[in-house]
This record gives sequence, C-alpha cells and structure tokens, in this order.
Amino acid sequence: MKYRLHVAALFGLGLALTASALAADSGKAPSTWQDAAVSTYYGVKVEDPYRWLEFSGSAGVKRWIDAQNAHTDRILSGFAQSKAMAARVKQLSLTSTQRSQPKLVGDTLFFLQQTPPQAHAELMLQHWPRGKAHVLVDTNAADVAITGYWPSPDGTHVVYGTASGGNESTTLHVFDVAGGKTLGDTLPHAGGGTTPPGVMWDPDGAGFLYVRLPGPGAAPEAESQFNAQVFHHVLGTPAGKDTYDFGKHLSPVAEYDFVRSADGKHAAILVHYGDGSADHVYLNTGGGWKEVLGPPVNVRAASGVNAGAAWEDGRLAVIFYGGAPRGRLLSVSPHGAKVLVGEDKAWAMHGVAAISNGFLVTEVNGPDWRVVHYDAKGRLVRVVPLPDSGIGVRGIASSEQSGSALIAWSGWTQPTHWSRYDADKGTLTTVFAVKPAADYSKLRTYRLTATSKDGTRVPVTVVAMAGVKPNGERPTILYGYGGYGIVVAPHFMGPYLAWLENGGVYALANIRGGGAHGEGWHEDGMLANKQHGFDDFYAAAQALVNSLWTDAAHLGIQGASNGGLLMGAALTQHPGEYRAVVSRVGIYDMLRAELWPNGRYNTSEYGTVTKKKDFQWLYAYSPLHHVKKGTDYPAVLLITAINDARVAPWQSRKFAAALQAANASSNPILLLTRMNEGHGVTASFSQRVGNTAATLGFFAHELGLDISQDKRR
Repeated sequence: MKYRLHVAALFGLGLALTASALAADSGKAPSTWQDAAVSTYYGVKVEDPYRWLEFSGSAGVKRWIDAQNAHTDRILSGFAQSKAMAARVKQLSLTSTQRSQPKLVGDTLFFLQQTPPQAHAELMLQHWPRGKAHVLVDTNAADVAITGYWPSPDGTHVVYGTASGGNESTTLHVFDVAGGKTLGDTLPHAGGGTTPPGVMWDPDGAGFLYVRLPGPGAAPEAESQFNAQVFHHVLGTPAGKDTYDFGKHLSPVAEYDFVRSADGKHAAILVHYGDGSADHVYLNTGGGWKEVLGPPVNVRAASGVNAGAAWEDGRLAVIFYGGAPRGRLLSVSPHGAKVLVGEDKAWAMHGVAAISNGFLVTEVNGPDWRVVHYDAKGRLVRVVPLPDSGIGVRGIASSEQSGSALIAWSGWTQPTHWSRYDADKGTLTTVFAVKPAADYSKLRTYRLTATSKDGTRVPVTVVAMAGVKPNGERPTILYGYGGYGIVVAPHFMGPYLAWLENGGVYALANIRGGGAHGEGWHEDGMLANKQHGFDDFYAAAQALVNSLWTDAAHLGIQGASNGGLLMGAALTQHPGEYRAVVSRVGIYDMLRAELWPNGRYNTSEYGTVTKKKDFQWLYAYSPLHHVKKGTDYPAVLLITAINDARVAPWQSRKFAAALQAANASSNPILLLTRMNEGHGVTASFSQRVGNTAATLGFFAHELGLDISQDKRR
C-alpha cells in the first residue's frame, strides 16, 4: 500500500479552521482539508483524502474536533424543541431502582443496582429469596464503572472489575463479604475493550483464574491488546506473582469464557478466535486442559447475558449449531458427547442454564422469546409461563443445586422484571420489578413481514400509542443491528415514550447477521453475505412505507457500532429513502477497520483486506468509499467518543468529513465527539440520557414531530 501524508495534516489547519468557524456561523459545516493519500489493494487504487484525521494526538485533529463539536452544538441547540425533548427524556429516565446481572450462589443472590440519577451501578448482595439487599461495592465516588463481577463458590468473596472514562480497560479487585471490605489484591490489564474480562474461582476459594492482556513492557504498544492468556492469582499475593495457566500458543485474538460447576469440581474454558467465531471447548480432566470440541461442531457460548454453556451432574451442556442452524443441546464429558435436545422447527436455542435435575433453555423465534424447562435427560418438562410475546429474556440466575431460578426479563411496555421460577410447581412469582416514570399501558405493537431482495422474509415490529394509526406520514424511527449473532430483543421503551406519546412511531427490524432465527440467520449476514443484512434493512424500511406507517420524508433510521455500519451502508446505498440518520460509534471505513486493535478481533465477522476475495466484498459496501459528490444526503448525526476501545473514533471523523464535502442537500451533516466516554458499555446515567436526548431532539426536528404538551396521548 502506498501512502503520503501532507505535513499540514499534523501541524497546520490554523487557517482552515478559522475559515471553518466563519462557515459554522453561517450554518455551514466546517470545511475539512483533503490530502492526497492513496492505497493500492490488489491493483485497485483507493483514494483516502481524510486519512490525516486518524491521527488523534495531533493538534490539527484536536482543533478540527473542537470546530465540529461547536458547529453541532450550535445546530442542535437551535432546534426549537430540543429543550423540551431533553427535559422529557430525563423525566422518563428517572425510574425507580434498577437491577441487572443477577447471579445465584447457594442461598446468596448477587446483582448490580442503580437508582437514577446515580451515575454508576453498585454491587449488591441479598440472601435468597427473602433477605434484605445491601450494598457491597459502590464506585460512584471514584467515578468508575463496574465492568463485571464473579462470586466465589461459597459466596464469601467477589472479584469485581472497574474501568474509567469509558475505555473499558479493566482492573480486578477482590471484596471480602464477611469482612465488608475490598482487599489489597489489584490486578490490572484484565481484559476489556478488545477481549472481555473473565474470572473462574478455584474450588476452595483460595484463588482464581483470570484473563490477562500483556502489561507495559510485556509486549510492544501495538500488540498490548492482543495475546490475552489465562493466569492464576492466589488471594493476598501481588499481581506480579501470578502464574501462567493457559492460552500461550493460541490465536493473538483468542477470547475466553469460563464455566465452573456449582460444587467447583468441574471446569471448562471456551475459546473463540475473534468476535463472531465458533468456540474451542476445553475441559479440565485433572491433568490439564484438553480440547474436546472444535469449531466444526459450531458451539456458540458467548451470547451475552444468556450464556450458552452450563454444568449439570458432571456434564457440560452446550448449544451447538453444526448441521443444525437453530441449535441442539449437547452433553459433553471427557468420555464423549451426546445430544440431549434436538433442533426445533421454528425456535432457535440462544442460552442454557442449569437447574436441579435439568436445564432451562432460552429460545428465540424472530421477535419472540421463551424459556423451556428440560429434565436431565433432555425430556420436555414445560415451557415456563412468561408472557407469550413482546418481551426479551435478559438473563437467568440458577445452579444445578437449586430447585428454583431467577429469570430476568423486560418488554416494550414493561421495565425489568425478576421472576422466581419454581421447577417443581412450574410457577412464576415476581420478586422485583422496576417502577416506570410514566404510564406505558397505552402502547401497542404490530407485526410486519418485509421481503428482502433475495425473497427472505424479515420480521419487523412496530410500536405506537393506542389510537395512532398509519396515515402515510408518521414520523418514524427504524432501528437495526444485524451482527455477531446478537438477538435484538423487545426492550422497554423508557425515554422513547417522549417520541411515541406525541404521535411518533418506533420500529425494529430483526435482520440477518443477528441471531433472531439462530446461527443460520447470523451466518447468512456475515462475511461475504454481509450485504444481505443491508438488503433486509432496506426491505424493512419499504415495508413501513408500503403499510402506510410513514414515507421517505418522515422516516429516520438509527443504529450503533455494527449497527452504525448498517446506517452507513443504508444512507450511501439508498440516500433518497430516508430523511434523517443517527449513527453512534459506527464503522464506516471497512478497508482500514482492522488497523484499530479491536478491528482485528472483528475480521472473523467481516473479513480482512489481507485476502483478495474479502477485500472485494468489503470494498463493495464500505460506506466511506461510496460517498458520492453531489448527492442529496439525508440529515445525519454521527456520535462518537474519544475513549472508544472497540471502534476507532476516526471512523466517524472521516465519514463525517466525506459526507459534508459531498452533500448537495441543505440537510445538516453533524458530528458530535464525546470527550469522556467510550463505546457506551460503561456509560454513566447522564451520558446515556444526554445521547438519547440528542438523538430524539434531532429526529423530532428533522422528521417534523410536534412535541407540544397537548399532543401527548
């Protein structure tokens, strides 16, 4: 590849930004200097005039960011309804206390708790099921977020991770439950951003295994986010004394999930080489770690809060998709493997949790979710009596030693609910529920089916207030994601009631690349098939128009991260079909994405420019390279964060500059760079509220939503 960077990109821009400030005063976006950078891929020359914006530390780039932020603030603050929208969003965000990530250890329940407007969640303990909850760890005074936590087998200690400024770089600490204090054990470089943190306690609770990235001096700076390995820590000893355990000869992008049985006697490590790839399954047989399943079996255990593996009576149960795109449940031991539950014709397996003498399997079918109880031999006990539709399962806290489980769920009209499931009686009892800040009972949902370019039927859910009917021009927001097998579930509308109560419409499309219909649905929207997800989203937008919910003049689209890539593809492939776009922390330059550390972890999902065939499909849709001068683009708000460890902030900078230079319409192209935030995983309450308010204020102005009080329904 050839590349020439003009020295003015690093040290100049003074005159350019002076002119930009004047332009901003007139309502125009700041102009951006263009260089002559060119890269050559397999004989194809690709111009890259905004490559200088990748140099975050240069004074010129910092001045450019300041000018863009000033312009964006000026435009957004000039919208007549911004203040009213921001006030309503904050009001709706002030719910009662919220809880998340429950974990059950014997008769002790651990969870995270946050009471708005508290900035960050606290780590809590409650004797299950009727004890009084109390705070173990509160990091708010230090303004750091808890990135995860892992109780010991007897519940006497808890490892918890912290990170600050949104960068996700995790440091582990140990809390002594009986002593009521954090011990001196401090373990830095414990994952975060590129590779997730993880901990697995020893059976006796004297120490634990954890994921560790190379520290300063252990690897060159450019490689510091790679080659994570598993180390062992003994309580009461310094991190420098920790010993290597596993992972030295694996991939540089290896990521780990730990699974320990409730009695501590059995352990597994599941390793995948980059995001979106299948797992290698290792069991500890007493003589070390032995691989018992490889990627061809297609085990997928890293599925967010709905973990894809659990121990029961010395057997590891995993969901696998080899030869079964909707999944089967497999029982694995050092002596062999056996299928416990076969593939369903409609429902796809998404997660598994152990319960006494059986399993609870979370399943999805498009926008619908359910939990199914099977006994230890894989025979159906019952479908757990959760609501039939309109909800998503957020997690299950249970163990093979417990006859009950805590199921966390929420839905379009219902904030977080925790229900205690009695395995013998089959009953559900509510043990916790968030009280919303307003009445959501008048929300209604509707189902559409969009037909994609290749004939695939794509589920679309529409949410609106009772009485709001299709009239062909409803201000409508369509959301999508479509990546990594992640299932975008029905979620509580929360502050989006500010949009709906004024006659607006919200829609969600379960496009390919996600996991709404299993791993086959994911694989049909990744690598060379990535365009399928973009086609699905366009079909969903057309379904909204054809069903008369909206039209191109009133349709806005929204996505983040991989969903930001979706937004970039949508607005460059079909710029005339949308009126407004909000894209957060998105990927837009697919040819240089893997130069960012986490980008190398993403090549298993997207592909790599180091292979000619991969380059061809990446270049075919890369949003930055399909911005065309003289095009009437919709109004665009790009939001990024300076401390994002997952997606390079320069992705948004380059895309914004290209759109601003090419746009022939009068619609604004705005870039907002948050200075003390990251990818959003550890965002504070005020940061989340601020981003939602900016999003809805922008859409309200551009799509013509009237948010006056008398419009609320």
